[in-house]
Amino acid sequence: MADLLGSILNSMEKPPSVGEKEKKLAKERKAKFEKMKEEDRKRKNAFREKIEEKINTFINDSKQTRLKLEHMEKISRSIVHDIADVAGLTSFSFGLTDDERYVMLFKKEYAPSDEELEAYRRGEEWSPEIAKEKARLKALEEAEMSSSSKKEQFVPASNYRDKYKKLIGEESAKEAAHNLTPNKQFGFVPSANKKDKRSVEETLNEIRAKKKLKQTAVDNDNEETTSAVSSTTS
Repeated sequence: MADLLGSILNSMEKPPSVGEKEKKLAKERKAKFEKMKEEDRKRKNAFREKIEEKINTFINDSKQTRLKLEHMEKISRSIVHDIADVAGLTSFSFGLTDDERYVMLFKKEYAPSDEELEAYRRGEEWSPEIAKEKARLKALEEAEMSSSSKKEQFVPASNYRDKYKKLIGEESAKEAAHNLTPNKQFGFVPSANKKDKRSVEETLNEIRAKKKLKQTAVDNDNEETTSAVSSTTS
């Protein structure tokens, strides 16, 4: 059985062996790839050192608050962001297209405003002088709008005198408008406007006297009636 299996295996074709030429090509490709990796590593390290030097100069310069770097590819921008974060800076990428993208660094004590960031995102230049001028023009525009709104006077849709002319008359409305002096006590007629000049006490005394006279007249009438009845009866 073993001899039969061995004879079968020996009769089968062996897999083709790699030739010396193929081995040499594979070795060259691997060496070339390793060399490219090493060159890329060196290039990144050189770029990192260059950026670190720029950032150190920027940090030590008290006059500079912002640093705009040149256009660069995405992987280079990521390196800049990493270095800026370690250095304690704020970094943003701007640019309308990928070829125009760049990184701008800000010292944290001079953080950018929302208006400044929006200007960079639109591809516009920004400076404190430009911002002050825009704020001044905006304030002037708001002042002009406020002034013009105050000058506008309200014009009613109709004249109230025309509306109520049939009820109060045109002359009555004019005369009533000129009489602007109110009574001393609203809801009461002043004594100066009364026809009766008597005091309250005098008026009450007169009322009592009238009542007394009326009662006396009634009593006299009753006595006369009683006397008449008595005489008739007798």
